Amino acid sequence: MFELENERTELLEQIEELIQRKRYAQLRDLLVPLEAADIASLCGDLDEERLPLVFRLLPKELAAEVFVELDSDEQEMLIRGFSNTELKEVLDELYLDDTVDIVEEMPANVVKRILQHSDPETRKSINEILKYPDDSAGSIMTTEFVDLKATMTVEDALKRIRRTGPDKETINICYVIDEGRHLIGVLSIRTLLLAEEDDVIGDIMERNFISVQTLDDQETTAQALSKYDFLALPVVDTENRLVGIVTVDDAMDVIEEETTEDIELMAAMLPSDKPYLKTGVFETWKARTPWLMILMLSATFTGIILTHFEDALMSCAILTSFVPMLSGTGGNSGTQASTAIIRALSLGEVRFSDSLQVLWKEFRVSICCGLCLAAANFAKMMLIDRWLMHNPAVTPMVALVVCCTLVGTVMCAKLVGCTLPILAEKIGFDPAVMASPFISTIVDSISLLIYFRFATLLLGI
Repeated sequence: MFELENERTELLEQIEELIQRKRYAQLRDLLVPLEAADIASLCGDLDEERLPLVFRLLPKELAAEVFVELDSDEQEMLIRGFSNTELKEVLDELYLDDTVDIVEEMPANVVKRILQHSDPETRKSINEILKYPDDSAGSIMTTEFVDLKATMTVEDALKRIRRTGPDKETINICYVIDEGRHLIGVLSIRTLLLAEEDDVIGDIMERNFISVQTLDDQETTAQALSKYDFLALPVVDTENRLVGIVTVDDAMDVIEEETTEDIELMAAMLPSDKPYLKTGVFETWKARTPWLMILMLSATFTGIILTHFEDALMSCAILTSFVPMLSGTGGNSGTQASTAIIRALSLGEVRFSDSLQVLWKEFRVSICCGLCLAAANFAKMMLIDRWLMHNPAVTPMVALVVCCTLVGTVMCAKLVGCTLPILAEKIGFDPAVMASPFISTIVDSISLLIYFRFATLLLGI
């Protein structure tokens, strides 16, 4: 991939030249050694006339792998241009979970055509998976796995794997079920290969295994795969019947999707499932405006506070110049705490039951940070603002007001920043919603209240 990125422009020029000269055999030889994801990336830069031509040149299996890696818009364009035979050939080469992903993103008329050219068993499996809620383990699983019986010998198991394995997404892990399809054990291909041919599967299988249920959250499922370093994770129903598996490639897609969603929420944007350059201006506007509107209206509280203390500001105008610094420091402090807690929540490092421990830690951190910032700011105000810039309005008492406010603001910001994400998750919201913009708006109001309270007490205004 690294080498491809360096040669990308050159490759695209070669592809264009070979198409113009109709050297299709050479073009095929150029593309076949590349990885499917790299070919799909190159296809993304081709126009609508070139893409179907390049796709049809690829060998059947490679074409299916490339098709999965293409964006949904490109997949839809190809499907519309496929003959019935071509569509069936592609669908026959796809794994079930990839077919389900495509069906979920296509318009109704395209979905109808896909289902029409799928065999009855595949169509039934697709419909079963589509019944599961979005973001559940059942919605991302595949039913293409190797199952064995506990009474089989190793020789029988290997014969079954050789017979059915080519159509399965993975054969690295096999799943042992009873007559009622209840999951009773797992078995690695390594264990099988090292065992004697007459060994019984029930004697060599691993009876202690990790599984998830169909309605479990997909992010939790992906985290389990990461935590235990599994290549696949069995999915069972409420009666412990094996219904599918979630593979590591699907888990990586989920983690990428969830991380992208969290980043967008943390930046006060509605999540989008399209790449940045393929998202229209109107769609981007719709994703950003609602939160901007909410934050703008909530910021009016800051204006109300300033208006309320207008007389105090007029009697000591120098206080106004330090408001941006206090608001910015408070926002940054809250963002630090919220980002750390949101990450900890997503990784399962922190739970609601840890709230007091989190608050106690952030309280101590805020004291240390606040005192450090206050000391540096006091020195800066005395040396630079008062002495170098010859500003007599910056008196030691004014500096004391600003520094005391800094300590109070940092304390409140960090406590708010760590508390809101935990509370959000507890009541069922995504913790990422309680991120930088939202916390900054709250902290701005709090910092002003603290500021004018210290000014009233210490300056008597």
